[in-house]
Amino acid sequence: MSTDANDSAPRRHPVPPFTADTARIKVQAAEDAWNTRDPQRVAAAYTPDSIWRNRSTFLTGRDEIEAFLTEKWERELDYVLRKQLWAFHQNRIAVRFQYEWHDAGGQWWRSYGNEQWEFDEHGFMSRREASINDVPISPDQRRFHGPRPTGDDTDLPLR
Repeated sequence: MSTDANDSAPRRHPVPPFTADTARIKVQAAEDAWNTRDPQRVAAAYTPDSIWRNRSTFLTGRDEIEAFLTEKWERELDYVLRKQLWAFHQNRIAVRFQYEWHDAGGQWWRSYGNEQWEFDEHGFMSRREASINDVPISPDQRRFHGPRPTGDDTDLPLR
């Protein structure tokens, strides 16, 4: 996060309007942050009044986002995420993603989803809409075993 010399408002670079390169940077930054499983760090990327739809849950503001993520990562253990840029325009980015996790009983899951993001002029996300489905997998079907290796731009397979 930084500020520009002519504006004291904090910025979360890159800022809109996005190019293919800056959109990819934004997506990778989101993936990296979510893989920390640190609710405060992740919530800091959103505007104070950001609105979310995550599956059937509706949230408003960083406090609700942080509480939601805290509960999520208490339930979704050993969470590992991969995001991919799908499309972008001006201040909006669409991504598809997959993440793997296991529950307290040891069952592994792969969650497939799509998100639509909207950013304010300072680069903070003001709106996030996520549609997600969970598929049970066996431990030998896992694909993700930690953060994305540097330089890995492998396409996410459909299954």
